[in-house]
Amino acid sequence: MKKPPKPSAVLKECLLEAGALIKRASAKEKRIDYKGRLSLVTETDKKSEKLIVGKILKAFPGHGILAEESGGRRPASPHRWIIDPLDGTTNFAHGFPVYCVTIAYEEHGKIMAGGVLDPTRDELFFAERGAGATLNGKPISVSKTPALSASLLCTGYPYDRCDLRRAKYYIGFKESFITRCHDVRRTGSAALDLCYVASGRFDGFWEYHLNPWDVAAAYLIIEEAGGKVTGYLGEPYRIDGKQTLASNGRIHGEMVHVLRGYMLKTKEPEDDAKEREEKIHGRHA
Repeated sequence: MKKPPKPSAVLKECLLEAGALIKRASAKEKRIDYKGRLSLVTETDKKSEKLIVGKILKAFPGHGILAEESGGRRPASPHRWIIDPLDGTTNFAHGFPVYCVTIAYEEHGKIMAGGVLDPTRDELFFAERGAGATLNGKPISVSKTPALSASLLCTGYPYDRCDLRRAKYYIGFKESFITRCHDVRRTGSAALDLCYVASGRFDGFWEYHLNPWDVAAAYLIIEEAGGKVTGYLGEPYRIDGKQTLASNGRIHGEMVHVLRGYMLKTKEPEDDAKEREEKIHGRHA
């Protein structure tokens, strides 16, 4: 009897094939649609997701799926795959070469393997629980930067920034950090930002309202690289939570202090949390 394939092997195959698809499409004219005023989707997102989901279900027909474009498939199984077929779609659509494909494999609610492939630089970030993190097969670890004052940080802004109240609220976080560190970057791909923390290129990252498919793989990669991921106030992290704070661990306490200080003095504008919850758990379930 033929042995079933290892999830980690299938995950890597999916990343490489989807990455090749995206790379070929990057040189062609893009067909762009809108899921919201600022949320783009291209034909390439859909083709990449179809390829990935098809390969996974061929290998593991009973497994669950949570994917950005097609939503969820939840059979009675402890196994689930969490997929963003093209993270950084806006960059891709504009020809700005910072985007990736990211896949995580979850078992009994715990991420067991995760990979992020940047097809523009041929960089594959990968981790298996308990086995460390790698970049193109070589071990990686977070930076040794000891203090926030010596750090390079990164952030992103959610799609609800088209609401001016929320845009100002998010910018306030950046203003709180920018005088306390070397600088703050914004690349437009949360999965790559988190992998850059894991590999020591960035020292810390924060962002509101990321989705499970944005963070699931990179969350494991950071932890296996020796970093730390929590909510803004240092609480245990959930991939379906509201806030993501990641760091090399050494500056984590200082970042929590800055975030807490800003949140204590600044009231958060109301957001449509119910709609987000339905998107992740309801309509696509």
